[in-house]
Amino acid sequence: MLYGVKFGLRDEYAIEYLEQIQRQFLALTGFDPQTVVRGRGHHKSTEQKLYDKLVLYTEKLKKYAEHIQICGDNRNSYSKTDHDATFMRMKRDHMGNDQLVPGYNIQLGVCDEFIAVCDVEQYASDMDCFQPLMERFKERYGKYPKYPVADAGYGSFNNYLFCAEHGMEKYMKFTMFKKETESKKYRDDPYRAINFPIDENGRPVCPGGKEFHFLKNRPIKYNQYGRTEELWQCEDCSSCSLKPECCKCAGNRIIRLNEELSGIHKEVLENLNSVHGALLRMNRSIQSEGAFGTIKWNRAYTRAKRRGLPGLMLEISMISCGFNLHKYHLKKIVASSVA
Repeated sequence: MLYGVKFGLRDEYAIEYLEQIQRQFLALTGFDPQTVVRGRGHHKSTEQKLYDKLVLYTEKLKKYAEHIQICGDNRNSYSKTDHDATFMRMKRDHMGNDQLVPGYNIQLGVCDEFIAVCDVEQYASDMDCFQPLMERFKERYGKYPKYPVADAGYGSFNNYLFCAEHGMEKYMKFTMFKKETESKKYRDDPYRAINFPIDENGRPVCPGGKEFHFLKNRPIKYNQYGRTEELWQCEDCSSCSLKPECCKCAGNRIIRLNEELSGIHKEVLENLNSVHGALLRMNRSIQSEGAFGTIKWNRAYTRAKRRGLPGLMLEISMISCGFNLHKYHLKKIVASSVA
């Protein structure tokens, strides 16, 4: 309560609300902003102190609103010298201190040794870049690719369902693909929740013979298809002799299960471990990584020359065209020499 006026507390404050408070404050107190005093030796009045606080909060809120508008909803940082660039970790850390530097995520789709599609994104994660790249492919060729092969950075629940929705086969590795295929100890670990047997009541049973009871379904953050996971808790871990190997939690163990995602991972494993999948993976490692290697190391293109998404998209498109033209003429020379 101040000057007979009471302002309610809010969880969020709008700029217009603070500006309204400023106007009401000036009207109630009769304080003239032109009479403010600054510097040493000047004593600020109570009204000036309160007014300065209101001005400071309003200016900060305006600055925050400007940052949010520039940054957008899909990222959490931007560069002051290039608002389209996002701070991310690069594969080559020139400073050697694992610092974040402004950059872009450049994507190339390679088919038959030629760059079929390219894209520039602001996302640090490759998972978020997969769908925009596929949409660009569809926009250019009128259809989605049948076998979009990618490494473990692209395999996510969102991307797998996106493939199923648009008639594409699931040939993108998921995060733990290498361990699933190469580490028998990890794959057959009896303490992994996915390896727990299910009893006649539909409940997971741990290696110690304890049942797990369903707690709740929890939505996964940032999931566009409404993915949820089931949380199950063991009935009693206190007297279990296997607890040191099973979990390191203080109470009863809680596990997370998602049957749909587990089924997708099984399908992906079958696809990638087949003869066709092995050939696709081999071609991807040669053609896709080879295209990046040629551009970055053979052509010494390791740093963008333009700023902003439109400028960098133009730059990558021209580089891709140059790559394809060089590849085309090399193939013509080889073909003519063979003939």
